[in-house]
Amino acid sequence: MMTTIGIPWPEFNDGLTYNDVVSPSSSGFTLINFYSSNYSSSAPLQGWLQRIHNGQITIDGVTVTDPDSVLRVGSKLVYHRLPWSEPKTPFLFEVLYEDGDMIAINKPSGLQVLPGGLFQQRTVLTQLKWHANKNGNSTPGQLHPVPVHRLGRGTSGVLLCAKTKSAKARLAAYFADGTSLVRGKREIVSENEVERRITKTYRALVKGIIDTNEILINQPIGIIRYPGVAKGLYVALPLGKPALSKVRVLERDLEKDQTLVQRVSTAYKPCTRGLWVSLACT
Repeated sequence: MMTTIGIPWPEFNDGLTYNDVVSPSSSGFTLINFYSSNYSSSAPLQGWLQRIHNGQITIDGVTVTDPDSVLRVGSKLVYHRLPWSEPKTPFLFEVLYEDGDMIAINKPSGLQVLPGGLFQQRTVLTQLKWHANKNGNSTPGQLHPVPVHRLGRGTSGVLLCAKTKSAKARLAAYFADGTSLVRGKREIVSENEVERRITKTYRALVKGIIDTNEILINQPIGIIRYPGVAKGLYVALPLGKPALSKVRVLERDLEKDQTLVQRVSTAYKPCTRGLWVSLACT
């Protein structure tokens, strides 16, 4: 019987800390010069002045509010980003399988796997930590469950998470190219050893009815800036990299005007997420 886990997200996260060490090239810089020149994309000059006046920056563990403080080589700078309310995100997910080494969950769409961009707390990793702490399964030196691969925030599906260091290493090896034999370089493999491999199957629900049973997609795939996605979003883009994917129709729903498809092969590995955008453009 599957169980559901998850703790509601607090209104605000815990904020973030960013660490720097003053290098010889920055020696003699004032505090405001250092941050406004090195991190201008994070905030303009006035923004950094406000953060300094708010006491959000420390030098060698001491809070400094004077923007004209002169920096010395080797000094440790810490910028404390204030807590913020992250975008609305699911917090519940199903546990499909669990043993002493791993846990497999059904990750819902909209939930990010690891911290990044606007989502620093509202992630699968955080919920796994909270679940381990709640059940007394987290002790110093012990590995709490951690994802061994990723699924895009908008993608739902099975996510494998390791509960021990050895399981993490072994599962990661299984995922490597989808065909790796998991064994040490000096180990002798018996004739009865089973080749372990993990493969991913991608399915998508496409708007509209696809008449043919198989379809080739040759839309170029590129990256565009997108709110909340630090590295950008893969989409069908005329100036993107060439891509060729083959998908097979699994089901057609005439009433809802949608088609369930499964990827059969792809000639451009990074386009997994962009593949479904391409489908909508064909």
